[in-house]
Amino acid sequence: MLRLPASAPAAAIAVALAALLAGSGAAAADDVAVAWPTAGWEVSTPEAQGVASAALVELVDFGAKNEMDSLLVVRHGRIVAEAYYAPFRFGLRHLVNSVTKAVVGTLAGIAVQSGEIASVDEPILESFRWRTVANAEGSKPQLKIAHLLDMTSGLDWQEPLSAAPPETMLQMERSGDWVGFVLDRPMAHAPGTTFNYNSGDWHLVSAILARKTGVDTLDYARRTLFAPLGIADATWRADPQGIRTGGYGLSLQPRDMAKIGYLYLQRGRWAGQRIVAEAWADRVFHAPVDMLLGSSPPFRYANGWWAIPDRHAVLAVGFLRQLIIVLPDADVVAVVTGKRNYPLLPLIDRLAAAASSKTALAADVDGNARLAERVREAAVEKATPVGPASPLAQSISGKVWRFDRNPVGLRALMLDLTAAEPRFRADFEGPRAGAPRRVEGPIGLDGVSRSHQAVELLLAVKGRWLGDDTFEIVSHSVTEGIVTTATITFRGREVDATFAANQGYTLRLHGQQSE
Repeated sequence: MLRLPASAPAAAIAVALAALLAGSGAAAADDVAVAWPTAGWEVSTPEAQGVASAALVELVDFGAKNEMDSLLVVRHGRIVAEAYYAPFRFGLRHLVNSVTKAVVGTLAGIAVQSGEIASVDEPILESFRWRTVANAEGSKPQLKIAHLLDMTSGLDWQEPLSAAPPETMLQMERSGDWVGFVLDRPMAHAPGTTFNYNSGDWHLVSAILARKTGVDTLDYARRTLFAPLGIADATWRADPQGIRTGGYGLSLQPRDMAKIGYLYLQRGRWAGQRIVAEAWADRVFHAPVDMLLGSSPPFRYANGWWAIPDRHAVLAVGFLRQLIIVLPDADVVAVVTGKRNYPLLPLIDRLAAAASSKTALAADVDGNARLAERVREAAVEKATPVGPASPLAQSISGKVWRFDRNPVGLRALMLDLTAAEPRFRADFEGPRAGAPRRVEGPIGLDGVSRSHQAVELLLAVKGRWLGDDTFEIVSHSVTEGIVTTATITFRGREVDATFAANQGYTLRLHGQQSE
């Protein structure tokens, strides 16, 4: 099996391997040796692994239609398709949102295997004996670590798997003590009786891990999980006390996300080493908890992972479709990052159908070339339509517009639309009074975003006039998958602005030109 450098782009990989294997009956799919991607993933033509290139072309197109940022497909331990949709690109970390839960669940399994957590049946209040916990009467003392891992804690929590706002999670975010906020929640149900989506449960798991292991959750992950799998590039958000957010906040590269899925495909084993107990991994594949989604087929849950028994599929699922998909019957791991929720079943069915052959297929040079071309096209941003510039462009450029106090903390906005390199500048409330946080950079007016590093974010920004008095700005936080569209209407020395984000919120602000 040919091994190419980990940094090789997918298009080059496909073309090189197509030429190499043209006319040969590659037998990699029949190779009984397990590929271990610790030092880097092997890559292969799809046909060598029993996958038709044409099916992967359709998957890449499906990704483009559904606003994916990346798509990665692994069969028999080799990458057979890898696409990055502009402005996201190879080598970047992506915020994985609630995929973090599956990673924390894996760390809990490692801690149980090592004896650092004696039992998941331990009452959680044992880990917080030094705290005074509100609403501690009734069934809360029976709340166990196992209930947190399955999100059956029974705590009163509103974080629906719908377009409705995650009210309790947002309240936790605004509190100064996240662990205390979760512990103090009243009980809505007896522990273990019903599933309720709750990122607070997972924040308690992270806090318990840190307390039981004596190290930061990220440090523990690096030592026990990331290092053995060869994952070297990860960041993880923390709460005000420095505890890593257990329900979300982890950022990983797509290839490293695939390693997490591959670990579960191998039932917790990695290159001769037992990372997590086989029984812990098997529980995910036989998830016992009904997620009560009312869907057909039903979805089930265990240890941070979703399962669809009808499809023999296991998934780590994050908001805006950050996904690790494991299909054991097909020997497939797939990873998706993105910026839009869409139905899961069509994607899973496409993956399963693409990997339906148990043996290698005949080489398909033309099919490999078409796949490589689709991957190249995905990597180039397509221009959106733009209209003529408004006569207002000259008079509003360079002016500063100040906004009333608002939930996102936007204090002022400046646009310079007539410069040789059009730019924007936005000032937000900083962590200290009188110390605004400034974000500024180029803005594309030709239908194509201009990317730049802003503070800790990679932003891609473009704008266009929607009429003589209304300007639209589309800002894409590339490594978060967050897209915000601002529609600004100028009325003399006043502005009305509407900010709509793919996270589900819309905000309306009023501002005035600064003196």
